[in-house]
Amino acid sequence: MDRTQGMPVAIVPAAGVGTRLRPHTHTVPKALVNVAGKPILAHILDALVQQGIQRVVLVVGYMGESIRAFVDRRYPGIAECVEQPERLGLGHAVALTRDRVPAGPILIVLGDTIVHTDYGRFLHGERVVLGVKAVDDPRRFGIVRVLDDRVVELIEKPEHPPSNLALVGLYYLPDAAVLQARLGAVIEHGVLTKGEYQLTDALALMLRDGVEMVTESVEGWFDCGKPETLLSTNEYLLRLAPRNPELPGVLIRHPVSIDPTARVTHAIVGPNVSIAAGAVVADSIVRDSIVNENAEVRDMVLEGSLIGENAIVRGSFQRLNVGDSSEIDLSSGPRPGA
Repeated sequence: MDRTQGMPVAIVPAAGVGTRLRPHTHTVPKALVNVAGKPILAHILDALVQQGIQRVVLVVGYMGESIRAFVDRRYPGIAECVEQPERLGLGHAVALTRDRVPAGPILIVLGDTIVHTDYGRFLHGERVVLGVKAVDDPRRFGIVRVLDDRVVELIEKPEHPPSNLALVGLYYLPDAAVLQARLGAVIEHGVLTKGEYQLTDALALMLRDGVEMVTESVEGWFDCGKPETLLSTNEYLLRLAPRNPELPGVLIRHPVSIDPTARVTHAIVGPNVSIAAGAVVADSIVRDSIVNENAEVRDMVLEGSLIGENAIVRGSFQRLNVGDSSEIDLSSGPRPGA
């Protein structure tokens, strides 16, 4: 039997600006920020394709043309994009897919977090399935209260949370039309939470109307919204990746990811380092860091750093968060040839 039969359409909202990741998101949308050897969005889409999902609808906004170009190049015939001209919330973003996915099963996966789980647990059945994880501060999230294995309450960012089970941004619904009807009601009646139209509020309406919902626990839930959490996500995902081949003249301390087109010479790399396509790392020690596409690192000891695309960094020990196309020279004296 073809395992792709009956597969849901995946909806991936990816319109966020990513203000906490600036300066990197001045030039790259958050979904395309690199972690563990590839963009956040590629981790999400690769996992969906591996499960047999054959159609993905992305909701794009900020720098959406970059995301369109990326998916057209890397996922032709699978991913398509819908524009969200205003950032009016996750519920609004999903509502914009109504014409593309009017009915049938859907899987909603947020485009700015990475969920490491068995998607197969979510991709079938006649009940709504919500991915959840216990958190320390539930006031920051949509919260689920469960009784006898069934969802009995959903609240978006409550001041007094009824439980510590947070929605992780992974939702299976057997019929998109049921959700879209409630999203339409939320928007029509101006139901705003924290100034936005929330998906949680539409799901709460479905629950009130008797739609059965259950939860699936997700342990691997990774926030990629801040430099420090991006680096911790990088560390976790690198542990799951195949070992990078050895390079002459380079001491590799696994886990690392070095793109085959990167040029790494006379260096100690790792642990927990990603070096992207076209990057140069020479005469340096790099650990617990991400070096993005076409960046250049020379004569440096880097730790806990994010180096943006096309950035140039030279000098001595630093902890850096350097945006794209920047240049930092910390070396003493004139450069050779100057």
